[in-house]
Amino acid sequence: MLQIRTQQGQEGVKERSLAVLDLGSGTFRLVVYRYRPGLSYVLADELREAVALGEGLAQGRIGLAALERGRKALRAFADFLQASPVDEVVSLATSAVRDAENGAQILAEARALGLDPRVLPGEEEARLGVLAVANALPLAEAWVVDQGGGSAQVSRMEGRAFRWGRALPLGALRLTEAFLASDPPTREEVKALEREVARHLKALPLEGGLPLVGLGGNIRAMARLHQKRRAYPLDLLHGAYLSREAVEELYQDLLRLPWRARAGLGLQPDRARTLPASLAFFRTLMKRLRAPGLWVSGVGIREGVLFAHLLPPPHLLPDPRAFAVENLFQRYPFALAHRDRVKALARELFLGLQPLHRYGEEEARLLEEAAHLHDIGMHLGYHDHHKHGAYLVLAEPLFGFSHREQALLALLVRYHRRGEPALGGLRPLFGRGDGRRLLRLSAILRLAEMLERSRAGRVRGVRVELGERIRLRLLAPEDPWVERVEAEKQGGLFLQAFGLPLEVVWGA
Repeated sequence: MLQIRTQQGQEGVKERSLAVLDLGSGTFRLVVYRYRPGLSYVLADELREAVALGEGLAQGRIGLAALERGRKALRAFADFLQASPVDEVVSLATSAVRDAENGAQILAEARALGLDPRVLPGEEEARLGVLAVANALPLAEAWVVDQGGGSAQVSRMEGRAFRWGRALPLGALRLTEAFLASDPPTREEVKALEREVARHLKALPLEGGLPLVGLGGNIRAMARLHQKRRAYPLDLLHGAYLSREAVEELYQDLLRLPWRARAGLGLQPDRARTLPASLAFFRTLMKRLRAPGLWVSGVGIREGVLFAHLLPPPHLLPDPRAFAVENLFQRYPFALAHRDRVKALARELFLGLQPLHRYGEEEARLLEEAAHLHDIGMHLGYHDHHKHGAYLVLAEPLFGFSHREQALLALLVRYHRRGEPALGGLRPLFGRGDGRRLLRLSAILRLAEMLERSRAGRVRGVRVELGERIRLRLLAPEDPWVERVEAEKQGGLFLQAFGLPLEVVWGA
């Protein structure tokens, strides 16, 4: 049975705010989270500056123009924090500052502005990336590879924990500067880059057979381009999967294009410049690991810092998926008593109808998650709140969910109240049997909602009696007339889902 931690008993937990300043080699980012320790969080704000601080890193020094861009970004971030103070600021500097001869100049500028960044050792940067992935993707074992502008962290995640990691000088900007001088890059330049990547990877104890997870802005850009080409029905990057064939197709197409044409594909200018190096890097890595594809993570070291504040050691969510559902509920809560009664009724109906649907734990969990969230759309208004709720479920990635599972959850919320359940535009995400799965679970959830129609808890239970027709016997101290009437109206949907007529009665 799904165990979702609820709001009850949380009133005394004070909300805090955390700003994480990530001085990356390609991009500086400032993200602001509001969170309640151990319970929930929300991304409240974000600033991004493409400073390309790693420019010149191939020669060992940050260039003067890059230093000036860095100073300008730091002044903007410091000014933002002055105007919008938070409880805590964590400032981190990564590869460019760590490796450059003159990296101390950026540190001095930041400290003069009161930011006081800490230079992350390569292994700690890798550890934070693994922590983020362990809490956000449904994987226990994986290779986690975070390619930034200056370095790439290659890590082994084992049992959702960091086992080991190395920071390699294989960042996208550094590789671009060192190898890809032409626009578009020549075949010889690309091959030289790939030989350098292979040389570094050869020194690591890499074995195949494990999932591969990619982190960083360039891997997300690769996923976005692939989804755009395929008319992917979800606007979600976290949890996307890129097959080896998809990476090869992007590699063959984009490395032929000059920078201006790549930028014309909708890429940010800094991504357009360095994406060829990332494609060559990940292509070589996938060959080395004999990986059939790679998972895209939308989280990284900033979220690793967040989890270190949100959760006690070892900073792992016991169940990322249950956390994601409750975290969404806490942003858009509705009456707890009504929610819990709908969940209980849905569970009873699911179990009573099991001889007909023969579904197991996967479907039971989806149904309970949908009941947990079914009325979140009320925050946008009563009318069409089932549609609003589906929108909210799909608005952001849900940790621990595949895209298929998140889409099914959204559709269950969408059809909890009215409409004929259909996969619609999300059909490409689904597999065999998912249309019937949606239909049957929607029928159960809608019945549970109708048996709680007055929101007064009058139906205290339901007994399912199987036969030539399905009889729902309502357990209530008095005849729950409106609940009976509203449930009986779902007879057509029930017949479509289960092939049998429905009868709703009260009393022994």
